[in-house]
Amino acid sequence: MKIVDYAPEYRAAFKALNQAWIEQYFKMEAADHKSLDFPEKNIIDKGGHIFMAIEEEKAIGTCALMKLENHRYEYELAKMAVVPEHQGKGIGYQLGKAIINKAKSLNAKTLYLETNAILTPAIHLYKKLGFVEVEGNISPYQRSNVQMVYEVVSME
Repeated sequence: MKIVDYAPEYRAAFKALNQAWIEQYFKMEAADHKSLDFPEKNIIDKGGHIFMAIEEEKAIGTCALMKLENHRYEYELAKMAVVPEHQGKGIGYQLGKAIINKAKSLNAKTLYLETNAILTPAIHLYKKLGFVEVEGNISPYQRSNVQMVYEVVSME
């Protein structure tokens, strides 16, 4: 398995990986469609980044770093997904570390994320990565009921 930078040929996989888990537990929302249908325009062109986990030329996972606008935090770890048959193998952790390292390279001070309390494996992963729970942020997602922050340590 290798982690690579997003390229346009991964657009369909980026959407499919995320749509699968979202629809398994929730429903797709307007904010999902915006970032998943147009990742170049709504993530990369706005100062974000996407990583893809690839095994045998197939996308098996993904995670995005989204630049936040008009928000108390600078960047968001978002759209993390790993296909079910590869979950529990450390791929999500490696994607999360790649996002954290990318945030460090951009001199970010904080990383933010939103999730839901029923996604206990995800919350465990985020805590293992160093995220802590916070409150008080307005979410564009109806499903979001847990918010977490990571304090980025500079690479200097």
